[in-house]
Amino acid sequence: MQKLDTFDMVLFGGTGDLALRKLVPALYRRHVAGQMGPSSRVLAVARTNLSREEYLAQIETTCRKHLSGEEFTEARWRAFAAQVDYVRVDVTDPQDFRKLRAALEGRDDATRVIFLSTAPSLFTLTCDNLAAADIVTPKSRVVLEKPLGHDRASADLINRSVGAIFAEQQIYRIDHYLGKETVQNLMALRFGNTLFEPLWRRGRIRHVQITIAEQLGVEGRGQFYEHTGALRDMVQNHLLQLVCILAMEPPTSSDPDAVRDEKLKVLRALRPIMGNAVQNKTVRGQYRAGAVSGQPVPSYLDEAGVAADSTTETFVALKAEIDTWRWAGVPFYLRTGKRMTARRTEISVQLKAVPFLLFRDTPVDKLVPNVLTLRIDPEHGTTFDFNVKVPGPVMQIGAVKSSFKYGDFFAERPNVGYETLLYDCMLGDETLFQRADSIETSWAAVDSVLHPEGGPLPVHGYTAGSAGPKEADALLQADGRAWRPLADEHTQDDKN
Repeated sequence: MQKLDTFDMVLFGGTGDLALRKLVPALYRRHVAGQMGPSSRVLAVARTNLSREEYLAQIETTCRKHLSGEEFTEARWRAFAAQVDYVRVDVTDPQDFRKLRAALEGRDDATRVIFLSTAPSLFTLTCDNLAAADIVTPKSRVVLEKPLGHDRASADLINRSVGAIFAEQQIYRIDHYLGKETVQNLMALRFGNTLFEPLWRRGRIRHVQITIAEQLGVEGRGQFYEHTGALRDMVQNHLLQLVCILAMEPPTSSDPDAVRDEKLKVLRALRPIMGNAVQNKTVRGQYRAGAVSGQPVPSYLDEAGVAADSTTETFVALKAEIDTWRWAGVPFYLRTGKRMTARRTEISVQLKAVPFLLFRDTPVDKLVPNVLTLRIDPEHGTTFDFNVKVPGPVMQIGAVKSSFKYGDFFAERPNVGYETLLYDCMLGDETLFQRADSIETSWAAVDSVLHPEGGPLPVHGYTAGSAGPKEADALLQADGRAWRPLADEHTQDDKN
């Protein structure tokens, strides 16, 4: 792995939940990996009135919680903390940016990564104030955390406003899912193996399911979630990006724009979900009181910061279709939800059934479809369901599963995605980051679902600790299919 040039990581929102739980631990891991030279710095920025010592005590507490015992040592922490500083800045006050300018004095030759871990509504104002304070240099890069905007119009406004300060190649729109090892393995699986290319098309694949299920609730972020919901928080970015990697054509090279061009083509080929299709192809849900892992949990409506009559969705399922020669007629079923029965992020690609002529004297309903499943979280690996003959004098077919786990072959390193993406951003590699046109096209794909022509759709209740509302099951049942089970990985898929 390439060692990085001297850099300053300017982390806006440095006292926020994302910074404390994910970004600072990820930077610590980059330090431990030897990728932060002694002259590099992490400059945390927030409006909270803290001294440097108070901030270091705060991040030490959270890092001890979110890093394993093997990762966190006193010596490593002291070395990392020596490169961390804190500056109090209220981003709504242009005068406060003078303090940040002073903290960066004499450092204009260093790569400057400005990470905006703040509300999207503050992106434009922050960038304007950075420019006014003469903090933006030719070696600056700005990282924009998702969701970028609230809909297509707001995303377009942010892109144009930030683009007036930073050149497109300086803007890194981040989606931490794209930094996960198993997500990146999709590229290696598809384009590094001859086996899969002939199968990766409508003639061989019957349908695809992508699931991002969480056991967690809103975790004290009720006020944020009220203005976001699952569609904006998960579908417009994470799920659609997974669809792009699965469905894209082979890029002509590994050049960042060659890869991102192909992903953009997938987004543009998504069939619009409009009119009656919104009701027929989408389901929204909201969790009610229940139990997760045997522990009682409250209803979403009882979470702090949530309105008593809220219609914000904590679950979304939808049927997406891609109008290309490769994927015409192959549905992509997407679902995501909070307070589900299990934590699981996976992609399942179901192949078409074999002709049953050879097995006409056997119970063909016992033939399971071939399913390639890629596990992204919490387990990293791949499984493949297929059929074999059961030993004995009678032709009897039995289902088996072949599995690959990363940990069985490689020394897995802790990685929530930000470790890879922060490294790429410091390095200047844009491959795993989204361009403005991709962001705007992905918002266009969900805008009609966010704002259906006939008015808001119903939000169906589901019990916390379940697999979601029954209406989501009906979405697939209408096509003679069923969701892959969340609770039991050995339960088989549909036979269609």
